[in-house]
Amino acid sequence: MNEEQLRTASDLLHSSWMQGSVISELPAGCRPRTRAEGYAIQRLLEKRTQAPIYGWKIAATSKAGQAHIAVDGPLAGRLLRERVVANGGTVPRGPNRMAVAEIEFAFRFGRDLLPRPEPFGVDEVLAAVASVHAAIEIPDSRYEDFTRVGAPQLIADDACAHYFVAADAAPVDWRAIDFAAYRAVGRVAGKGEHEGEGSRVLGDPRAALAWLANELSSLGIVLQRGQTVTTGTCVTPIPIVPGDRVTADFGALGTASVTIG
Repeated sequence: MNEEQLRTASDLLHSSWMQGSVISELPAGCRPRTRAEGYAIQRLLEKRTQAPIYGWKIAATSKAGQAHIAVDGPLAGRLLRERVVANGGTVPRGPNRMAVAEIEFAFRFGRDLLPRPEPFGVDEVLAAVASVHAAIEIPDSRYEDFTRVGAPQLIADDACAHYFVAADAAPVDWRAIDFAAYRAVGRVAGKGEHEGEGSRVLGDPRAALAWLANELSSLGIVLQRGQTVTTGTCVTPIPIVPGDRVTADFGALGTASVTIG
């Protein structure tokens, strides 16, 4: 894809996002055929957002998440700073076709990870992390049917990013925790609760974090100090409607909450 095609695709997706509208898919003349082309379109978001970006999300790290958007593996997306809602706050009112909340482990980096030829190991990535946070992602898509368009177009659509909430840094020694076995509970006030555990996130949220570091490295992107990475839902995506109050209870790691506007 040339620069004009990339810009055309980015313009269409960004316009749909801002207007709350949908498209069936990107036109054939600017439709990404590969993951790399999808990421090239996604990259142009940085020209339209508050700088620097807040961080990164990983979509489809669980079987439930993959089934939800009909892909067979994870996708990386940018978390836009203006789309981050304060813990306990309210997501702005507006359309959301996905209409789910995702309960996630998030990691904030204390130093940069620079791209390199050899892959990062899990321990190496964790050594660069400064803090862990309970988090909630409210994803969405700019496609009419996000289960039909495939991974390259979903990547171009910022891997279904929309709104994000994180709690304060966990007040405990998180490095001693077995994240694969760690349990979390997602609650919608008055509507029950949903349990999950870290093993649903690529087997371990720490493995998902390393996947993201290596995905960015392969694209020549620095994972920067201060950026937050949310690693994907550890609970089956929870249906939501306007007015719902969603809580992500991670026990000793903290609690995040948000109201759906």
